[in-house]
Amino acid sequence: MHWVYYFGRGLAYLILFSLSSWRVRGRENVPKGCPMLIVCNHLHVVDPPIVAVSVKTKAVIMAKEELFRNWFSRYFVQNFGTFPARRRGVDREAIRLAQHWLKQGVSLIMFPEGKRSSTIQMQAAFPGSALIASRLGVPVLPVSITGTEKLRESFWWLRRPRITVNIGQPFYPSSAGSRLTKAELARLTDSMMRHIAELLPPEYQGQYAEGENARD
Repeated sequence: MHWVYYFGRGLAYLILFSLSSWRVRGRENVPKGCPMLIVCNHLHVVDPPIVAVSVKTKAVIMAKEELFRNWFSRYFVQNFGTFPARRRGVDREAIRLAQHWLKQGVSLIMFPEGKRSSTIQMQAAFPGSALIASRLGVPVLPVSITGTEKLRESFWWLRRPRITVNIGQPFYPSSAGSRLTKAELARLTDSMMRHIAELLPPEYQGQYAEGENARD
């Protein structure tokens, strides 16, 4: 791993401890000795490093390809342990890279919604995370994050916002190792997102609140 990878995680620790009230629950749920697919809701640009340091495992992050178009931002996000993916359609290169890292024993962090929520509520997810989970057969670790939306406010550091990361129980998709139809992928995506929603307060659950209809 590049020096940016370790420096970035160290900087994330420093900021979290000094400028916020950071709490992580459920670290005992993190599987030991195996790579996993970590899926989380998305509220702010800082969510990826916060999830990375909260779960405490060697991991890479799948991020939107727009972050790699500028050479300056590409240098830092790529060396932080991030690789690009298209949000729509099947990105075969992103899937290949995901397979590469997971086979090397490195976990993968994904934000299935594909973009930050403009409110705090969960949005409809894309099926990419379900596609990877179904093909590779690694455990899926649902994670939720709250509080980072407060970092959008002016002078947020003076208020020391409470940032909470909840780590749920890992699970294996029942369809692991198989190729799924579009409808089956949609159902698996919905299941993964509802695992995340169960870790969130009701006001964050949005489309995946109990009783809400799944995405078509």
